[in-house]
Amino acid sequence: MSDLWTPTRAGGLERMAAFQPRMGRAYAAGRNTDRGPGRQDAVSQLSPWVRRRLITEEEVARAALDAHGPRPAEKFVQEVIWRTYWKGWLELRPDIWTRYLAERDAARVEVEANAGLGRALAEATEGRTGIEGFDDWARELVETGWLHNHARMWFASIWIFTLKLPWTLGADFFLRHLMDGDPASNTLSWRWVGGLQTAGKIYLATPSNIDQFTEGRFRPSGLAKAAEPLTEAPIPAARALPPAVGQTPDEPHLLLITPEDLSPESLIGPWEVAGVILAPEPGSGMAGDAARAFLAGALDDAAARAEARYRQPARRLEALEPEALMAAAQAVGVRTIVTPYAPVGPTAEALARARPVLAGEGIVLVQVRRAWDEALWPLATRGFFPFKEKAPAALRALGLPA
Repeated sequence: MSDLWTPTRAGGLERMAAFQPRMGRAYAAGRNTDRGPGRQDAVSQLSPWVRRRLITEEEVARAALDAHGPRPAEKFVQEVIWRTYWKGWLELRPDIWTRYLAERDAARVEVEANAGLGRALAEATEGRTGIEGFDDWARELVETGWLHNHARMWFASIWIFTLKLPWTLGADFFLRHLMDGDPASNTLSWRWVGGLQTAGKIYLATPSNIDQFTEGRFRPSGLAKAAEPLTEAPIPAARALPPAVGQTPDEPHLLLITPEDLSPESLIGPWEVAGVILAPEPGSGMAGDAARAFLAGALDDAAARAEARYRQPARRLEALEPEALMAAAQAVGVRTIVTPYAPVGPTAEALARARPVLAGEGIVLVQVRRAWDEALWPLATRGFFPFKEKAPAALRALGLPA
């Protein structure tokens, strides 16, 4: 793995400090340009660390605001809270994640039954379509585990409207290979490109836009010049944000660390932690090499920091299953397991399956939600711009100079 992607909290903090001087007007001026691998100095590339919460959204936003102030840092902070907005939006509408999974699985079945579709899918994911830029981004994604945000939009648009491949399989390709891929940002961004997220509004990649913002590296031909938005059943109304499940108990408990939040020491105090366990991400065995390597290193780092903080050995679970959780709790003689809150996605699903099984054995599973999420997620009831208007007040309530 490149030295750029050191999968530790210290590596993330170092990267954040190095980019902090450019989080103001320099970022706003250059953020849309994709100069290619090794030349992305206009963007922070902090997303893999934020995805695993080796560093948090609040830490990154505070770094920008402290260095530049609200007005110059506005565009950078806006991009930080886009990830929070997507998570909150999906948390208020979890049926959209379930819908995505069902459509993805149906598309996989279709690929198995349709040799032509299977070939087209392989050409797209292996970078063999003959489309300039698109093929380069496919290979870059697989090799590095990261793409510039503008390239992600172009890629998704070409996948959906030029190649006419199932959008859910493109989203799955990204989710498996991106070091920063998460269910909310990835799924909802693909939906936005296809015209599902904002009904009827699509993002159509054009040769001139790609040429401009790759500084002439690519000007693909043969792209769709017009496209109809994808359609689906109506989006369900937003629910209220469910409360976090329980509070950190005063009695000894077992700390469960999942890949959704690898800095529990900033959330959960040390005094009553009787044991520490780390769980893998469900389904991560299908991840690409770069994404899998970053997560493995991040888990190792979280284990080392947890052992230093809580003065307990950090045990690894083979799978996030109720039987393994029960055995771990019984091994240290506690009846409560505490874990940072997991948003909608595979980890949340695994915890939801485990909770009633654990309860049947008298073991309580507590999820602690961060103040950042508690303050901002409930604001994601509509589109991003109403969310953005309300966000500064929430940030000020958290003590940020927004």
